[in-house]
Amino acid sequence: MKNKMKSKMNNKIKAVMTKNIVALSVAVAMFSAMPLSAQADSTIQPANVATAPAIPTATLQQLPWEPLVPPVTKTALLNGSSAQLHIGDIQGAVGAFTLPADRGSLEITISSLVDAKKVYAPSVMVLDENMRPAAFYPSSYFSYQQPGVMSGDRLEGTLKLTPALGQKQIYLVIYTTSQDLAKTTQMVDPAKAYAAGVGNAVPNIPDPIAIHQSTGTIKIKVKAEQNTGNVMIGGILPMAPKEQPVVVGSSAPVSTPIAAPAKPAQPMLKDTDEYFNSGIRAAVKAGDIDKALKLMNEAEQLGSTTARETFIRSVKGKG
Repeated sequence: MKNKMKSKMNNKIKAVMTKNIVALSVAVAMFSAMPLSAQADSTIQPANVATAPAIPTATLQQLPWEPLVPPVTKTALLNGSSAQLHIGDIQGAVGAFTLPADRGSLEITISSLVDAKKVYAPSVMVLDENMRPAAFYPSSYFSYQQPGVMSGDRLEGTLKLTPALGQKQIYLVIYTTSQDLAKTTQMVDPAKAYAAGVGNAVPNIPDPIAIHQSTGTIKIKVKAEQNTGNVMIGGILPMAPKEQPVVVGSSAPVSTPIAAPAKPAQPMLKDTDEYFNSGIRAAVKAGDIDKALKLMNEAEQLGSTTARETFIRSVKGKG
């Protein structure tokens, strides 16, 4: 009796293990069938900003800038009613967005959705607070991604940006070019992907081709994050008064009353000052820029005169 029960238990265990192995094999097969672009980390590093197309500041000021405050997911339809640019190689509808520069590091995933075998091939230019080009991501940085459970065919890439201290906002311009309009994107036929995923023979059928067009649907997902490897937007600003930010669009500058001078804080004790400076250096070394900024601000409120210098030297690798 005991041997029969033991035999039944072993059979059940074998059945469960077999089922799990089959499921794992299917998952591995599906992953192996994915193109390298889909398997690799889609986070991208910018191209040389000197190679970015020149857009006059006056033209940038006239764009209808839309604010994005993280965390946020925005779907933007770029069509004939959108802002249009026809400057040099830039052709067609554009998207113009502002991002806060006081929320720490930003992770921005940009997806251009394929619809009816047509797609908008995006290029992205990042501008600092004064609308100076700070980072450039040409269309080649946004690779084709196969459909997922919650997503369709798309061109996609992830930007990681760290606005430099002292700025209020940065700018994101999404556009396409005449060179991209002359190109196409090869997709993966769903039947091929499924056959490869389940281990069947892959049918000998052509993959669909998406033509590039000057309009399309862009999905932008923005979140604050604290990982390293981010692109610094805008230089470390000096403590001296900086130039006023450019007024964007038709918005007029708002006059604010001049506040009474704040009562200077008492000098910080040496031990307390060193405590904050050590924390700032450790946070920067760990890539936690948000924490370093918070420590610096807190230290200055308590009367530190060295916290800002410690932060700047740490970011430059001299701390």
